[in-house]
Formats: sequence, structure tokens, C-alpha cells
Amino acid sequence: MPDQQKLVYDWNLIGNSEPLAKKPVLLDDETLRDGLQSPTVSDPSIDDKIHLMHLMEDLGIQMLDIGLPGAGPRAYNDTLALATEIARSRMKIRPNCAARTTIQDIDPIIDIAEKTGVVIDAATFLGSSMIRQYVESWTMDDLMRRTEEAVTYGIRRGVPVMYVTEDTTRAFPETIKRLYTTAINCGSRHIVLTDTVGHATPEGASSLVKFVIDEVVKPSGEEIMISWHGHNDRGLSVINSLAAVRAGADVIHGCALGIGERVGNTPMDQMLVNLKLLGAIDHDLIKLKEYCETASRACRVTIPPGYPVFGSDAFRTATGVHAAAVIKAFKKGETELANSVYSGVPSHLFGLEQIIDIGPMSGKSNVIFWLEKRGIQATEERVNAIYNKAKQSDRLLTTEEVLQAIHVSSVRDKRNVI
Repeated sequence: MPDQQKLVYDWNLIGNSEPLAKKPVLLDDETLRDGLQSPTVSDPSIDDKIHLMHLMEDLGIQMLDIGLPGAGPRAYNDTLALATEIARSRMKIRPNCAARTTIQDIDPIIDIAEKTGVVIDAATFLGSSMIRQYVESWTMDDLMRRTEEAVTYGIRRGVPVMYVTEDTTRAFPETIKRLYTTAINCGSRHIVLTDTVGHATPEGASSLVKFVIDEVVKPSGEEIMISWHGHNDRGLSVINSLAAVRAGADVIHGCALGIGERVGNTPMDQMLVNLKLLGAIDHDLIKLKEYCETASRACRVTIPPGYPVFGSDAFRTATGVHAAAVIKAFKKGETELANSVYSGVPSHLFGLEQIIDIGPMSGKSNVIFWLEKRGIQATEERVNAIYNKAKQSDRLLTTEEVLQAIHVSSVRDKRNVI
């Protein structure tokens, strides 16, 4: 294939020649905790959770939330099983557990860490926006007290604390500054900024991250890791996450297929795809399809046909002009060219391929390609029979319908010979 740069002018680079991030971009997978808050998903079996966890590690994801063990016996047992598997398989992925800013939620995390010998971060979360404070009748003194108590307790008991403020993107600057500064002073070295209700725009995400860096992290004099946790209520979760990274966030949170409360969290699979294409990561993503399909089956979530990259229509076309260009690229013997001529995502990077189908907008080249790919001779009679049937249809032809058209044309040919 010719040099890609000679065939594609990349407007994405114009006016922004800087890389997305000047440091490694880390990922924290929330599928098995925050993702399961979706009202329509099923809580997977522990075997499926373990399988998903191994796929996360295979995909180069560095961290994951293994549950909120303080929520009850099932949550505790599943969290313990996942931590036990991490220890047994000597996995590199680092687990964290969600916890409200209460000692009763932190104690189960300490217990599991002691039983398994695995370092588990306590992701203690606390509402921070004024709207939440008003509804809950909280005072700022309440929030400060709970922050100090929870972070100090976790650190004193030997558990690293990942301090999370809920609804950060709607909280006032002084509140954000006071809460995070308090958490850092009490020993937290990882803070999480959250767009809990999907309120942020890319500009908002960037402004918040920069504010926290300038007003909290730098004045602390400590090495602090910053996470961005986004939701997709406005359909902006991926672009917000990229904006957060560009502004200086270290870690992006996400869930397989974007599952999560309301319309979901940042889709981890889409983040991996974009980070790969932007050159921010160099992970082998061949198992990303298995990750999505496993999450779909285990959580009983249907992948829409038009879902980016892993939907059934992502690399599939029956439109004559589009298909003809793809076919011409294949005939040049250049698979990567075929995967790029009518696709902004090279399918081969994810173990996928272009699919040419036959429908009412197809040309005869679609038919010929379809037949030849299946080792069926593309005679004029067969091509015409399938083409004519497609033109009379209001949708794509199924494999059975194409084969039926071939059969009918063969019967007709025999009659003509007789």
C-alpha cells in the first residue's frame, strides 16, 4: 500500500500538532461496578466477571473497579472472588473498590485486601455540588468532616484512598478546592473528577481539570493522580474524556459498551479505539471484540447494529458506489487500503474485516464479489438473477435469498437447454 500520508490529508492535525498527552494515558474499567448500575443490565456470573477482568488485562487496561463490597453479601463475595483471582493469577491490573465516605464501607475493602494480599484502592465518593447539598440538607462542615474521617481511616489502615467527588462538573470552585485539598492533606494521592450526570462539554471538562491542577495539585506539592469519570447524557462522554486527557488528566474511567446509569458511562471500547488511532496508546486491541461480545452476553445488553466498530453494520455495506471502491482496493491486493477507502477506522486493527452485501442500492460488482468470496462461479445468469432480485427488494438480501436466486437461475438454464 502507498504511504498513507500521500493518500489521506489529516485535518485532525491542523492547528493542533501537539500529541494528545505528554505522558502515558491510563485506564480504569468501571464495567463491573458503576456499569452495573444501569437499570436494564443483568449482574454477570462470577465466571463472566473473571473472564472480563482477564480481557481487560489483555487489552492493557491498568485498573478496574471490582465492586462495592459494603453493598451486601453478594457484592462482598463477588469482590472477594475477583481479588482472589487477581492474586492467584498474579495479574498486573490494579483493583479498586467503591465506598461511601463511611467507615462501614471501607472496612469490607480492608478485610478483602487482608484476606487476599492484594493492594486495593478505596474509591470513597461524596456528593459535592450545591444542588446535591441542598437536596440532602448537607452543610460544608458535613462534607469536610466525612472526607477527613474516611480518608484518614483508610490511610491509617493501610488502604490507598482514591477520593471521588460526585457531580464535580456542577460544583462551585471553592467547594472543589476545599474538598480535594482536605483529602490530599489526609493522605489521598489519587483524586477523581466526575461528570456524574453528563453535564459537561469538552470546554467544561478541560476547564475543570486545569482548575484542579492549578488550584489543588500544584499548591499541594504532592504527586497526585487525576482521574476523569464521565457519563454520556449529552452524547459527549468520549470527546469529554479526550479533552480531560489533553488538559492533564492521568486516568480515564469507562465501561464496556458504555453501560451505566441512565444513558451510560464513557464507553471503554470507544476510548481504546480513539486512543489507539490518536497514537496515545500502542496496545494490541485484537481482543476488544471479544471484550464487547462478552460484556454484551454477560450483562444481557444488545449491541446496536450501528454501534461504532463493533456493531454488525460498522464495516458492512451494500451501497454500490461504496462497495465498488472497497472491491477495487481488494483487487489491488491491498487489504489495508480496502479497510480505509470508505472507513475512518481500519478494521484490521481490531481483528475485523469489510463485508460486502447485496441490496436494492447494490451494483453488479457487489454480486460478483459476494459470489467469488464464497467460491461460487459468477456466471452472467447468476449475477443477473441475484441483481434483479435485489432491485425488487426493500432491504438487503439474506444468504438464503441469494442462494435461492442462484437455484432458480440454474433451474431456468436447464429448462432452456432442454
